[in-house]
Amino acid sequence: MIRSVITGCAGHLPERVLTNAELADMVDTSDEWITARTGIKQRHIAAEGETTSDLAVGAARKAMDAAGVDASDIDLIIVATATPDHTFPATATTVQSRLGVRKGAAFDIQAVCSGFIYGLATADNFLKAGQFRRALLIGAETFSRILDWDDRTTCVLFGDGAGAVVLEGQQGAGGNGDRGVLTTHIHADGRHHDLLYVDGGPSKTQTVGHLRMSGKEVFRHAVTNLSAVIHEALDATGMQPGDIDWVVPHQANKRILDGTARKFGLDAAKVVVTVDQHGNTSAASVPLALSAAVADGRIRRGDVLLLEAMGGGFTWGSALVRW
Repeated sequence: MIRSVITGCAGHLPERVLTNAELADMVDTSDEWITARTGIKQRHIAAEGETTSDLAVGAARKAMDAAGVDASDIDLIIVATATPDHTFPATATTVQSRLGVRKGAAFDIQAVCSGFIYGLATADNFLKAGQFRRALLIGAETFSRILDWDDRTTCVLFGDGAGAVVLEGQQGAGGNGDRGVLTTHIHADGRHHDLLYVDGGPSKTQTVGHLRMSGKEVFRHAVTNLSAVIHEALDATGMQPGDIDWVVPHQANKRILDGTARKFGLDAAKVVVTVDQHGNTSAASVPLALSAAVADGRIRRGDVLLLEAMGGGFTWGSALVRW
């Protein structure tokens, strides 16, 4: 069978770093308050005029270099984002043009913080079907554009950034020993819209709007849903928690990461954590964490990775990948 093998990955962050101390000068908060409740110490913020596509292109070029491919090798581009450059066209088409890719398809996926997992499932199915050969999957966000900077409960949580992977369809034996995506699982439950949403949009308000969140309820659903979807991935492959070398989760909140690990009995030392440096970068957080762990040598060829995320909607999902 065809497996979707990740042949390159990379992250790209804006230059500007916003620390907790700086935020304390902007709103009624403190480094101690933010760190204790979220684990976040800093986040990157896009410069004026710096767009989601700018960050996406930066990550894409690095990922393509890591994979040893150029524009002529890519025939599918998916950008997972909740903060596109424009209502339309898709940010993916802007990325396609700027990279010089002249064939195949390009489109955006909007599943908020679960966007990269949704995109991975989508790209994997296209590659397994043989419709495309090599995909560029990017998670990119400029969440600073939709934050209410007077709301200390939300503005301290989020940051901007992008992460990208190159996926290539390669022949596999069909077992868990194959390199590539072993299984993906995605879900949604639209009944929880009001717990995490943006209060604007072109159809409803003709404005961009600001992010609104009920943090305690989101936390409760996150731990429950993520634990369930992790079990689903393991059940689908017959693997056990001990078979997982690294967990690469959505970087929403250190307490959610710790709570999910405890509920599932995962070794906290196997969880890749970048939320302290990046904050919550929504669809970019999983590929940013992945690229950080690959760059520093933690993730090595043959390792089994568990990727998981949950976002507004609610949406959530998981993937098992052998590096």
